[in-house]
Amino acid sequence: MGIFEYAPAPESRDIANLKPNYRPFLGGEFVDGNGEPLKTINPATEEVLAEVGTASVSDVDVAVKAARKAYNNVWSKMPGSERAKYLFRIARLIQERSRELAVLESLDNGKPIKESRDSDVPTAAAHFFYHAGWADKLDYAGLGPNPRPLGVAGQIIPWNFPLLMLAWKIAPALATGNTVVLKPAETTPLTALVFAEICQQAELPPGVVNILPGAGDIGQSIVEHGDVDKIAFTGSTDVGKLIQRQVAGTAKKLTLELGGKAANVVFDDAPLDQAVEGIVNGIFFNQGHVCCAGSRLLVQESVAEEVMEKLKYRVSTLRLGDPLDKNTDIGAINSAEQLSKIKGLVESGDTEGAHRWTSPCPVPERGFFFAPTVFSDVQQSMRIAREEIFGPVLSVLTFRTPDEAVTKANNTPYGLSAGIWTEKGSRILWMANQLRAGVVWANTFNRFDPAAPFGGYQESGFGREGGRTGLEAYLNV
Repeated sequence: MGIFEYAPAPESRDIANLKPNYRPFLGGEFVDGNGEPLKTINPATEEVLAEVGTASVSDVDVAVKAARKAYNNVWSKMPGSERAKYLFRIARLIQERSRELAVLESLDNGKPIKESRDSDVPTAAAHFFYHAGWADKLDYAGLGPNPRPLGVAGQIIPWNFPLLMLAWKIAPALATGNTVVLKPAETTPLTALVFAEICQQAELPPGVVNILPGAGDIGQSIVEHGDVDKIAFTGSTDVGKLIQRQVAGTAKKLTLELGGKAANVVFDDAPLDQAVEGIVNGIFFNQGHVCCAGSRLLVQESVAEEVMEKLKYRVSTLRLGDPLDKNTDIGAINSAEQLSKIKGLVESGDTEGAHRWTSPCPVPERGFFFAPTVFSDVQQSMRIAREEIFGPVLSVLTFRTPDEAVTKANNTPYGLSAGIWTEKGSRILWMANQLRAGVVWANTFNRFDPAAPFGGYQESGFGREGGRTGLEAYLNV
């Protein structure tokens, strides 16, 4: 069967309402930060999108004081039923401005518009709706008598899901009565600052949410500030370990959601066409910029050849290019730095003897792009089987028995997610109990719901976000 050809169908960038300048949001107002302004760029074209004012260390102190004042005077005293109204308003406003947020996210991050439009933004709104429902029911959450908020939460989010990670962190914090100082990633600050506009539209009391763009020193200042009660961080394992050392010995609560090297395990009785779709979704969704990406494919030896044939054909049909085109499957890598890291690890796969196959899709001359790549004949000792690549690169290994599959799947310092493909329910239950992973999907991959807790083991961090369990991370119980 031939590959369908599609005419370009780009979404208009005018919908993003892009401004030449953005400023930090502090104490309910947009202010001039005292840090050095940064220029955020479109990774698909390398053009400058906007200049963004950044915070300084002194701004962090002002933001924490504003958050503390809002916590003491307003937010912690407000009945949960009233807090819920604000969260509900925010959720509705995200929905009303969803096209603007989706286009802006694709411009700033490089992800395909169909993903920001159909996944990131709706799921972000869903997190506020879900947690609005919890705000007046905390006494009945099964977390002990009289659960109380912690105070001021310092939150640091990554660049792969800028708005969605913001929602994962801010929604439960506000629902449980905490106030927030949040730092977005340097390369993707724009939707967080539009979210600040939404907070104003929702008439959220000043100081309840503060958003401070900046570099790593701002994140460090938030972590080290003496009046911050809780740190929530999503990002690299190396930075997570650093934060853990800084917080050790203090009264701060800490949750870390870090890297991963998930195994996606396909048995010989799996529906292979469905499994191939799950494999493609598992590693090529969001250009592989997903901490829980199924970057290690474990295939039972008896069907490995058939799976590889189907997989290569399917990957060859993926369209790479303009993130704003509704037909695009693979967008841009978020930054030149990340592209360089991906290339380096791919070269290590070549050097160490794995067999590389790269989709023959055309790659734009400008921008940061990397064609979908599949490595076969991968050994567990190779870097591409051990290190998080955070790009559209899949490493394929084989196994003969279920026990061997478990051993190989667990042969990683990470423990964030895993996938199982088989028609046997008993095998799914057995294997899910053997895998050291915080999330195990069966006959699907990359499914997220605000009601389902998410988090990892080992070097993938600790603590859970989402669901009833995720509330506990923001409460004294």
